[in-house]
Amino acid sequence: MTMPMAHTQRTDEQKQRRNILLVFAGLVMTMLLASLDQTIFSTALPTIVGELNGVDAMLWVITIYILASTITLPIYGKMGDLVGRKGIFMGAISLFIIGSVVGGFAQDMTWLIAGRGIQGLGGGGLMVLSQAIIADVVPARERGKYMGIMGGVFALSSVAGPLLGGWFTEEVTWRWCLWMNIPLGIAALAAAFFFLHLPEKAKGERGRVDVAGMLLLAVASTALVLTTTWGGTTYAWGSGIIMLLICLTVTAGALFVWVESRAEAPIMSMKLFKEPNFIKTTVAGLVIGVAMFGTLAYLPTFLQMVTGANATQAGLLMIPMMGGLLLTSIGSGAFVSKTGRYKWFPVVGTLIVSGALALLSTMNAELQVWIICSYLALMGIGLGLGMQILVLIVQNTFPNSQVGMATAANNYFRQIGASIGTAVVGSLFVTNLGNLLSERMSAAGAAQGGDANSFTPDLVRALPDDVRSIIVGAYSDALTPVFLYMVPLVFAAAIVLVFLREKPLATTIERDGGAIKEPEPEDLDTDPDTPAFSGSDLPGDRGEQSMGESASSGAKATSNGPRHRADLPPL
Repeated sequence: MTMPMAHTQRTDEQKQRRNILLVFAGLVMTMLLASLDQTIFSTALPTIVGELNGVDAMLWVITIYILASTITLPIYGKMGDLVGRKGIFMGAISLFIIGSVVGGFAQDMTWLIAGRGIQGLGGGGLMVLSQAIIADVVPARERGKYMGIMGGVFALSSVAGPLLGGWFTEEVTWRWCLWMNIPLGIAALAAAFFFLHLPEKAKGERGRVDVAGMLLLAVASTALVLTTTWGGTTYAWGSGIIMLLICLTVTAGALFVWVESRAEAPIMSMKLFKEPNFIKTTVAGLVIGVAMFGTLAYLPTFLQMVTGANATQAGLLMIPMMGGLLLTSIGSGAFVSKTGRYKWFPVVGTLIVSGALALLSTMNAELQVWIICSYLALMGIGLGLGMQILVLIVQNTFPNSQVGMATAANNYFRQIGASIGTAVVGSLFVTNLGNLLSERMSAAGAAQGGDANSFTPDLVRALPDDVRSIIVGAYSDALTPVFLYMVPLVFAAAIVLVFLREKPLATTIERDGGAIKEPEPEDLDTDPDTPAFSGSDLPGDRGEQSMGESASSGAKATSNGPRHRADLPPL
């Protein structure tokens, strides 16, 4: 190789590395925004419900965001596959900003919940598209360390959210939990506009939008979450409205499956479920969503009401979880990129989470704070070992043309788990709390304590010792048993993951005419007899290109012009 050619190659590699890092920085920012808003209200909620007098609607501030983002996940994933991801990504950021403005000026709980819902409609796109875009520019073998950093960002938000929420509530106003998204969202929008360069789909490659599938998915998801949210609290489980919602969930879900199996361009192809690894990672993702978000949503409330921590201190007490998640997420991602081995990370991680939940169920008002922090650190270690690796496994299972749909489907079920977990834990907590307060609080104590709907940490701390001890005991005994209920569920998910099949990770991305393609099996640094994509190879539904067709078109491209490997420089 001559000196000018070598210099040109080095320059191209440096430019490619710079572009990837700029894109990745923008993706990290948007992931931070979306994940931050899933937890930032956890420490602010006690003050918000006291100020807006809405403890009965407390869980909706968190649940509506998760529900809205969940419904839109498959839509964003499929639309990105159909028309390209950049424009849709920017639209999602814009929706997120609008929701922050609406919620930031809320004067009652209904107004606040509406703003959070709009935020969620944008947040779903931020979460799934940031992961899918990584698959557009980084091969699977190198993707582990990038995904590990994304997991680290999620870890940061899991603690920074409650901490920022607490600080804003104590020092300024809880409304800054929403207002802070406006400048950050604008910065992310600008970064996407100037630095994110992705190939747009040609009109001939675009399939028909699956409107029926979108509507049925929205109906089924909403009915399911309303069932878990209202059941046992607002309405009895045997009431007509709950029975109607259950029937609506089942009917809409069945119709969704029927429509998707016949759609030209389904938002969630039923052929995804022919791949065993997808089924196993999806089950695990759903269970992790239940456990993680059910815990994160209400643990800060426990810390404030039971240990006497203020909102800021409750956020700080979550740092051990962040540290554990950050360490294992980045470490496991780097190890996977170096060795290509990944199967046992989610297995061990899920087992650790089940143990941490068992320990959290033993908490009480007398337990020392450092012991609680050690339990949280263990929870973070387990979550960091598995979460992003599960996404990587899904992306490595399917061709690039279906990565958006597959990633979105996996995220969808994790978010369904999050929505169910938040709603069920909240419902059980509120029901248990109401029953315990009714049983334990005397008429004199209730008069002194005020309306239970308006309890705030400051109000509880100001109560006489005998009344305060009743309330603190009720909060503790209402929440901690719920953690124990989740232990066998998470343990079962770990058993399912034992049966994962470890497929080789692709080491290159091939570009053909500007489009990015996963390498065919012979391009992998593995046994040529081992396929990169197994099972049915997920040929698309009607109108979608199969793997065989992709290989055929690739052969034609080779005969007609050069194909370039996108070997990336190290991160």
